[in-house]
Amino acid sequence: MSSWYEVPDGSPFPVTNLPYGVFAHDDEAPRVGVALGDQVLDLAPLAAAEGLDGGHVFESPTLNPFLAMGRPSWSAVRAWLVELLATEAERDLVEAHLVPQSEVVMRMPFDVADYVDFYSSQHHAENVGRIFRPDGEALTPNWKHLPIGYHGRSGTVVVSGTDVVRPSGQRKPPDSDLPAYGPSVRLDIEAEVGFVVGVPSPQGSSVPVKDFRQHVFGVCLLNDWSARDLQAWEYVPLGPFLGKSFATSVSPWVVPLDALLAARVAGPAQDPAVLPYLERQSDWGLDLTLEVSWNGTVVSRPPFAGMYWTPDQQLAHLTVNGASLRTGDLYASGTVSGPAVDQRGSFLELTWNGTEPVTLADGSTRGFLEDGDEVTITAWAPGADGTRLGFGEVRGRVLPTRG
Repeated sequence: MSSWYEVPDGSPFPVTNLPYGVFAHDDEAPRVGVALGDQVLDLAPLAAAEGLDGGHVFESPTLNPFLAMGRPSWSAVRAWLVELLATEAERDLVEAHLVPQSEVVMRMPFDVADYVDFYSSQHHAENVGRIFRPDGEALTPNWKHLPIGYHGRSGTVVVSGTDVVRPSGQRKPPDSDLPAYGPSVRLDIEAEVGFVVGVPSPQGSSVPVKDFRQHVFGVCLLNDWSARDLQAWEYVPLGPFLGKSFATSVSPWVVPLDALLAARVAGPAQDPAVLPYLERQSDWGLDLTLEVSWNGTVVSRPPFAGMYWTPDQQLAHLTVNGASLRTGDLYASGTVSGPAVDQRGSFLELTWNGTEPVTLADGSTRGFLEDGDEVTITAWAPGADGTRLGFGEVRGRVLPTRG
């Protein structure tokens, strides 16, 4: 994609990316922008100057009005931006609406309607099974027949940079007959990829795999913070609850699916064969490489391309019972883990439940998160014309328990 705009070398936001977010600048109201190199393109005044049909949605403090416009509008706005950045005569107009990213505060990019988290990495699921069921089968009997997931808490999804308070709850020490109450001592992360729904669906109907791109706008990064000790005690028989619901962090930028066409790959072969409603109609695996940093030390690089269940299958399963989609729905891939030790996307796996601590750059060791620790997740994907696309980062710091 040719452009007069020169993006700094190594920037995650070349002109082939153009992710959307919500920013605040000075004392002005938050509004929608697009990341371009080390700048934010302020869309509301630019759209007004151009007389863009529907451009008023960019004055909103959330992406939801734009998300609700649907695939034709998403593609039309992207084509408009590409044309502006390719036309030298538009340079002065565009440059007048660029704001340095260093001067803005990024906000939560969309209002989360519902939140669902899946469990779709076979490597992750097998690792967890071996840790907690060493004498049993690593995978549960249903794992290769359906994308396992749970409904999370949309009200505690927060934007990158938001501190996370260590949760408290019931936990049962292995040497005790009774549970105790207190702060989690096995606080963990899960490096994941989130999918943001734009177009709703009516209750009582399902969304087939072939319609994935008509409903899903784009992709963000996600950290599913997890209190493993709380989770281990509560999850039988209904699954995650307080061990997950205290915080989920997302990146401030949402990369549109239109930017990721060059990153599409076939998902892994599935054996046994899946039921017809889950049969893939096109390739929606994504060649993403995540990177997890613990207090500045890179400890893992999980590959997303090997995820057993792809996002189109997840969406089909999410709605197959007639559950409706709403604008702003967020569903997550589940922990991204690869076959190698340095590709594990949770500290539960990376330290093998705390028995094999990680050594950080300062010489300290960790089994699980300590107060004051900071975790940052980034990711890269191949883009059009041989470019490299980034997703920004999702970052969070652990604060001590309150009260």
